[in-house]
Amino acid sequence: MIGRLNHVAIAVSDITAAAKIYSDTLGAKVTAQVQLPEHGVTTVFVELPNTKIELLEPLGENSPIAAFLERNASGGVHHLCYEVEDILAARDKLVSEGARVLGDGNPRIGAHNKPILFLHPKDFCGTLVELEQV
Repeated sequence: MIGRLNHVAIAVSDITAAAKIYSDTLGAKVTAQVQLPEHGVTTVFVELPNTKIELLEPLGENSPIAAFLERNASGGVHHLCYEVEDILAARDKLVSEGARVLGDGNPRIGAHNKPILFLHPKDFCGTLVELEQV
């Protein structure tokens, strides 16, 4: 059901400094910052030959990344994103097998302007999983 790894998301407290580490120190191509108020984050993508790294900084008081950074002051891996061909079919199959979809269970539009869903980390070895329709 899942396809390729789309990205690994890393929560950071200073997205400008983090982006500089990837661009200047590691020599990676880094996209411009984009604020996503509906998700409570500012994001950039580090573009790699085989996948992407998403850097996430809290945006606003209700950001889910702020709570993550309170527990992990240095930042860290926040979630893994896998591609799926049909997000509704994937959701229905996962739910029928006992997986929990976060939120109201309906896809939202994510940072790539494609439908996404998040799956409960307790159902996936302690890892928050994002599905993105491609």
